[in-house]
Amino acid sequence: MPNVISRSVHRIMARIAHRKTFSGIHSPNNRNQKPIDPFYPKLFAVFKNGYSAEDLFRDIIAGITVGIVAMPLAMAFAIASGVNPIQGLYTAILAGVIIGVLGGSRFQVSGPTGAFVVIIYGIVYRHGYDGLMVTTLMAGVMLCLAGFFRLGNLIKFIPYPVTTGFTAGISIIVFSSQIGDLFGLSITQVPPEFISKWILYLSEIGTTSPITLGIGLITLVIMITIKCYAPKIPAPVLGVVVGGLLVWFLDAPVETIASRYGAIPAVLPSFQWPEINMAIVQMLLPDAITIAILAGLESLLTCVVADSMTGDKHYSNMELVAQGTGNIACAVLGGIPATGAIARTATNISSGARSPLSAIIHGITVLVFVLWLSPLTSAIPLTCLAAVMIIISYGMLEVNSIRNIFRGPKSDWMVMVLSFALTVLLDLTVAVYIGVLVASLLFMRRMSEASSIQEVKHETIVREEGDGLVPVNSTAEGVHLFSISGPFFFGMVDRFQHAVNHTNKNVKVYVLQMRDVSTIDATGIHVLEAFLAHRVSRSYQVVLAEVPASTRRILRRMGILRSLGEDNVCHSLQIALQRAADLADEKS
Repeated sequence: MPNVISRSVHRIMARIAHRKTFSGIHSPNNRNQKPIDPFYPKLFAVFKNGYSAEDLFRDIIAGITVGIVAMPLAMAFAIASGVNPIQGLYTAILAGVIIGVLGGSRFQVSGPTGAFVVIIYGIVYRHGYDGLMVTTLMAGVMLCLAGFFRLGNLIKFIPYPVTTGFTAGISIIVFSSQIGDLFGLSITQVPPEFISKWILYLSEIGTTSPITLGIGLITLVIMITIKCYAPKIPAPVLGVVVGGLLVWFLDAPVETIASRYGAIPAVLPSFQWPEINMAIVQMLLPDAITIAILAGLESLLTCVVADSMTGDKHYSNMELVAQGTGNIACAVLGGIPATGAIARTATNISSGARSPLSAIIHGITVLVFVLWLSPLTSAIPLTCLAAVMIIISYGMLEVNSIRNIFRGPKSDWMVMVLSFALTVLLDLTVAVYIGVLVASLLFMRRMSEASSIQEVKHETIVREEGDGLVPVNSTAEGVHLFSISGPFFFGMVDRFQHAVNHTNKNVKVYVLQMRDVSTIDATGIHVLEAFLAHRVSRSYQVVLAEVPASTRRILRRMGILRSLGEDNVCHSLQIALQRAADLADEKS
């Protein structure tokens, strides 16, 4: 008999949707049916399939575990981003609950992540927190629209060398941003530029606090030791706890969250709508696009990782809508940008999570700490959080991925190095745009090289018959055969024009074999139309052979087949050559 939770959820959902809505849920007994509506939250689907008291218990344990792990991370990300720790905690709460309810993944946990540190710091440095609110709001709307228009799969097409390059750049910048707190330098504000930052560090190196540096290094060693010898223990939590206890026991003069930012307020986030006008939107639009791209990429990547660990399948479009909604909430309720967090998601899975309810409980756990345990979190030393961020920055470096890309094609590692250098030396937004642009150009060049057009001599023309190849009768005078292979797109039209223009002047019929032309774009159609338009003035005919069905449909819609004549579009090469021979005889 279904348990109480399952029956209750089922009754509620039956009132808002027809039972057929669930007919596509993937299950062992339902594999041949259509997939579920991608805009349906995973949480409701999990409850519909049955949710037991044991599942609830496991979700509670996993949620509390991830919530404890998320506490120091959320504050560390906020501080590294140039905002107050409470704003990182609010983000963990809001993203955990809202994205957990609406998300398309069964196990993903969302919150502030290291990928946003660089761009958030730059926005806050230039436009203040109000500018960040507007940017996050716009990015959230973009993510929702991407999900509504079913772009969940398209966002995955950003090249891997680009993501690896800017992720490596982010890791270097995140590491650099923690040096001041790790060493206890007397610096009030650190510039966002990489070189300026290190010049300032070197000029202030004489103000290093040995006790602060010592506590930070002890925290760092503890976390490295735990990761090497006891990976199941949450290293950031234990490292911060030990470092905090040392500061308290020694009564060390080490800067804490409370001493720099004030005590963490035990209050709920409050609604605040930012001032928005066209000038602000235009100014912040590039940053908003970058945040939307990063949030979409990292959340979908986290979903893929979770699927590979569990065998589940996420709904990418619903996940984008959830991420957009969560970021909109963060923007108006005092948070910062959020996305799926791979480390917290992996912790969630390893802790025995069964449903998105664990992510919701993770957010509630952080809320409990904010409301009732804020004095403890306010006493955390900043050098301990800096050590946590240094560990995270190393994890973001993806050394194995970088090594593998360097072993691959030269163009790939050049794109990676370019994205890395632009991220570190200029700006993450510039790195993403230029990296994608250069990678796209290189891809188009590869596609152009994969496409070809060549004239086929008569004596080499053969066709398949039975188990072998036999010559095709193609001795008609004035007939020239060209074989086109690959997409007929703007990257190869120049070669097409060069090939047909360099034939002798006595051509009576061109035969274009298009068996391997999988598609044709607008530029290809334009060139083909121009080629056909010159038939009368230059006294030649054109015959198409073996045009694939998909390409034939495009040519029919564009009027090419009507202009050419159906008799001149042949299903086989042999028929096309015979048709060409007949046309050549008519011109003789």
